[in-house]
Amino acid sequence: MREELNQGLIDFLKASPTPFHATATLVQHLEAAGFQRLDERETWSTETGGRYYITRNDSSLIALRLGRQSPLVGGIRMVGAHTDSPCLRVKPQPELQRQGFWQLGVEVYGGALLAPWFDRDLSLAGRVTFRRDGKVESQLIDFKLPIAVIPNLAIHLNRTANEGWPINAQNELPPILAQVAGDERADFRALLTEQLAREHGLNADVVLDYELSFYDTQRAAVVGLNGDFIAGARLDNLLSCYAGLQALLNSDTSETCLLVCTDHEEVGSSSTCGADGPMLEQALQRLLPGDDYVRAIQRSLLISADNAHGVHPNYADKHDANHGPKLNAGPVIKVNSNQRYATNSETAGFFRHLCMAEEVPVQSFVVRSDMACGSTIGPITASHLGVRTVDIGLPTFAMHSIRELAGSHDLSHLVKVLTAFYASHELP
Repeated sequence: MREELNQGLIDFLKASPTPFHATATLVQHLEAAGFQRLDERETWSTETGGRYYITRNDSSLIALRLGRQSPLVGGIRMVGAHTDSPCLRVKPQPELQRQGFWQLGVEVYGGALLAPWFDRDLSLAGRVTFRRDGKVESQLIDFKLPIAVIPNLAIHLNRTANEGWPINAQNELPPILAQVAGDERADFRALLTEQLAREHGLNADVVLDYELSFYDTQRAAVVGLNGDFIAGARLDNLLSCYAGLQALLNSDTSETCLLVCTDHEEVGSSSTCGADGPMLEQALQRLLPGDDYVRAIQRSLLISADNAHGVHPNYADKHDANHGPKLNAGPVIKVNSNQRYATNSETAGFFRHLCMAEEVPVQSFVVRSDMACGSTIGPITASHLGVRTVDIGLPTFAMHSIRELAGSHDLSHLVKVLTAFYASHELP
């Protein structure tokens, strides 16, 4: 099972270079399992035992299984994750021609580690909006091939490079796509028009706009002398999205279960389709109108699944000595008394109880008292819905790098405990 899950994650990461593609890949898996799309613009017709999903902005998704037992009795079992990762986004008017090279201006999305983006084989993917036959349409594209690179400056010209230097995102990050000759003018929208025709057979009249991101073409892989690790891009947080999907598809339960994977977590979640927006609340209120909504929420529980910081052997002093999660030692319960995580003693105790029952190892993380703590969709969703929440995640290294590292045993641990959560008969 472990090897099969790891390979499934590797395939999922390859198919999901952007939040748009991640959502489309989730939809493919859900539809193959019999889930039906609900259109937010239409009246919903649902039935007990039904399987449904909704998407918003093509980059956020809610999947739900309506249990035979009413949520007014058993509550709703929710798992939350996010589809976005730090990256380099192409600017609206990106064309740069300097020293005979065609480059694209980029904007840093989220809190990215910038140095690892140099000297990588980069491709480009995302959503393009265009006009065809007088109508406005949108389509996902993925160049897949390495079409760009951000070369480092040679050590001979930057003798202090290994002492660390501030990277200027405006000047140093524009990727190089090609050389241009003479008076030749590079036209990025023409390139996108060609890609639409090549990838989808669409003859666009004009490209109107786009949301496109560069990504590393190196495929995720199981690595290490004994295959102890998974290395790949966007483990934060597509790893949790994939684990939640597998748990939802594998669980056998009479309870109502929900998986929510939202965009824009890395930039604060404040959007129409982010966790700080109304998407989840509106969906639940449509399923549970009036007083039923509040009653069901008070019987429900959310597991907010987002990667945790594993204790790095070269930087162990960055962790509290008693709270250094180890790779391949199971999921981590994340705690912060200032509510950067939404965990409390009851929700942590319940998650620990699930892990013990499933013989899954479990760990705890508290940030050092002299360091700032990050946050997740957990506190945001908890404050919007009033739902009890526990923040958990798998330990990783190099979070927000272009290539992150997780334990190859931990995915199966997480899927096992999330499956048990969906199937649990009683919530605290």
